[in-house]
Amino acid sequence: MSTLPIIEEVLEKFATHLAVDREKYRNHVYRVFLNCCLLDTEERNWEIYAIAAVFHDIGIWTDNTIDYLKPSIGQAIKYLGETGREHLQDEIARMIYYHHKLTRYSGPDSVKINTFRKADWIDVSLGAIKFGVDKSLVRRHQKAFANKGFHWFLVKKILRNLIRHPLRPLPMFRR
Repeated sequence: MSTLPIIEEVLEKFATHLAVDREKYRNHVYRVFLNCCLLDTEERNWEIYAIAAVFHDIGIWTDNTIDYLKPSIGQAIKYLGETGREHLQDEIARMIYYHHKLTRYSGPDSVKINTFRKADWIDVSLGAIKFGVDKSLVRRHQKAFANKGFHWFLVKKILRNLIRHPLRPLPMFRR
């Protein structure tokens, strides 16, 4: 797999915001998307996963915050409205909002939301958490879309937030 037009198109819209972090975020987006495809082989769901993947952390850059879920959702909803995909707004908003949920999500669209949640956890954990996905496939995606410092970038952002907000160091996590 090389690239997906929908991911590239959206990333281009945020090129100024992403600046030097563009490639590291792009690669994270692709790894999450590909993990979704490993967890859910229903091709009809892949566009939804691609859109959710490209927007799920974008608020880090658009709003310069580690408390990025609401800004990310806002950007996704705006894009979906502009592209005639209003029917996906609620589902993708939930996918983004719950992607760091620590326990299984059991509300509407639970299959896709849990797939997306797991896909991000696979990447954030560098493949240590696999949810049954073959480790060699995870490694293949890691090689094809190299980390480029994405995880170190997150660690630095989280540590800065910990200093500023010691009682709420991980505002993006949900129970």
